[in-house]
Amino acid sequence: MTKLALSDEILMTVDKPSRYIGHELNMVVKDPKQVDIRIAMCFPDVYEIGMSYLGIQILYDMFNRREDTWCERVYSPWPDLDRIMREQSIPLFSLESQTPIREFDFLGITIQYEMCYTNILQVIDLSGIPLFSTDREKSDPIVIGGGPCTYNPEPIADFFDIFYIGEGEARYGELFALYKEYKHSDMSRKDFLLRAAGIEGMYVPSLYTVSYHPDGTVESITPAEDGVPKQVKKVIVTNFEEAPYPMKPVVPFLRATQDRVVLEVMRGCIRGCRFCQAGMIYRPTRQKPVELVESYVDTMLQNTGYDEISISSLSTSDFEGLPRLMDYLVEKIDREHVQVSLPSLRVDAFSLDVMQKVQDIHKVSLTFAPEAGTQRLRNVINKGLTEEDILGGVEQAFRGGWNKVKLYFMMGLPTETPEDVEGIPELCEKISEVYFDTVPKEERVGSLSITASASYFVPKPFTPFQWAPMLDRKTYLSHAGHAKDHFRQQKNAKRMRFMYHDEDISLIEGIYARGDRRLSALVLEVYRQGGIFDAWTEFFSMDRYRNAVEKLGIDTSFYLTRERSPEEVFPWDHIDCGVSKAFLAGEWEKAKREETTGNCRERCSGCGAAGFFEGGCPVMS
Repeated sequence: MTKLALSDEILMTVDKPSRYIGHELNMVVKDPKQVDIRIAMCFPDVYEIGMSYLGIQILYDMFNRREDTWCERVYSPWPDLDRIMREQSIPLFSLESQTPIREFDFLGITIQYEMCYTNILQVIDLSGIPLFSTDREKSDPIVIGGGPCTYNPEPIADFFDIFYIGEGEARYGELFALYKEYKHSDMSRKDFLLRAAGIEGMYVPSLYTVSYHPDGTVESITPAEDGVPKQVKKVIVTNFEEAPYPMKPVVPFLRATQDRVVLEVMRGCIRGCRFCQAGMIYRPTRQKPVELVESYVDTMLQNTGYDEISISSLSTSDFEGLPRLMDYLVEKIDREHVQVSLPSLRVDAFSLDVMQKVQDIHKVSLTFAPEAGTQRLRNVINKGLTEEDILGGVEQAFRGGWNKVKLYFMMGLPTETPEDVEGIPELCEKISEVYFDTVPKEERVGSLSITASASYFVPKPFTPFQWAPMLDRKTYLSHAGHAKDHFRQQKNAKRMRFMYHDEDISLIEGIYARGDRRLSALVLEVYRQGGIFDAWTEFFSMDRYRNAVEKLGIDTSFYLTRERSPEEVFPWDHIDCGVSKAFLAGEWEKAKREETTGNCRERCSGCGAAGFFEGGCPVMS
């Protein structure tokens, strides 16, 4: 048995010690002497969150299929252990072999959310790796980042050697072959990075120079060395059917946020919502054959012991094999008492029929995401959902026996007016009226409950709203207060509950989301002041950020509340997500005119993603 990095005394004093001991079901163990490449895959958040992320499970399985590679896992230590490790100089370690991270060849960090940036520094620092890439030597691991935040990695560019732009299944083989040559030769670290930059999808930030105009906007982002590409294009899996998928995912000791078998059925989304970064950067949409997904089910259930399955995609209702898959799963529900979770469903008859099948006995809340309270604003964001769709959908749900509805909205969307804000409670009131008009009094079981939740809209790179100003804090709180007051005025207000998200965390997210390389200083300063787990309300400190902003002389309005001009060079313009800037600019202009764009199956909108395939976009084939 592997000796644990933490003593029994330490494990007995920290919360949930099973976060740190490894030895879970399906964990991969190899002989370190028999492999040439060791990778520590990190999710920079607590174990329960990181173990829920499908991307690391896919890469963990894919890397460990290689005879020359051993991939292990590491997560951010919770603040109680963080303190002990610093006090006792205990280096951060992997779960599988309990080996210090500094002894690995690669530290791979998935970057899902801007508010994890200080945790990235926590992981690098506790590992004993120099924080800045320019300070690292050949003996240090290559720190590589992946995930959605790498589409604008500039605020953390100084801390990474490489960013992998795109889907992990596509190009790691080439990078590993180059690394083995580097490892067993006198090739310098810089020479390795120069050659790595020549592999499609690999962005080496230290090899690019950024210059700025006097007004603070970016003037240019240019290669600092010959042979470095001017633009880094994302890489994708073109043969999605043959992409590796983990049949024996690691099963955590304690309950993770997503503690179930996960079936990925589709990547990308056909809808084109203008606020949604994922819908743009994961284009084009690709689906797995339904018979392949079915073949996963029995194997994964048997290999994990789970009794629950979750379907994973950005818009599950748009998976063309869903009717057949649901028939298959419903049979499994009846025969083996397996539970099925179906996120990302639209408000339509088919989706509700599916929900009826999988929740026939215990009807939990139905969740809809209108995103905006008025049709005008839903057209602006290209939601593709009408009030008739919403009310028709909830009517069918009420007839089917549901009486609890959750609705998700955003506040601060471009062009939002007080009337749009009032539309949120007014839509909830219309839904309540549908319930009382639809369900006879004698047939009502329990009471109607409508929960509306509003998040603070953050404009993201590679969306049509990347040019838009973010609503300032005072106006957001004013809109939220106005919505709350308007809820109280509704006839069925007692049946409704309204919540809105913390404004301060969203503001920092907004600064980072469209930030430039100069913000590395902000991440570092907040970390030095003790900032970790900023995504967690109980650990986030706005005072810490205010102090750092004041110390560094950062104008937050420059990043948040100004509208970008059509000609502005963005900090991420040297990265190509496959969707053209011209297309996004056209969608921004259509948003201002309140015009909609049809989904990809109705008509190709010419976004540019078809360029990944010689035969054209697979959505239209």
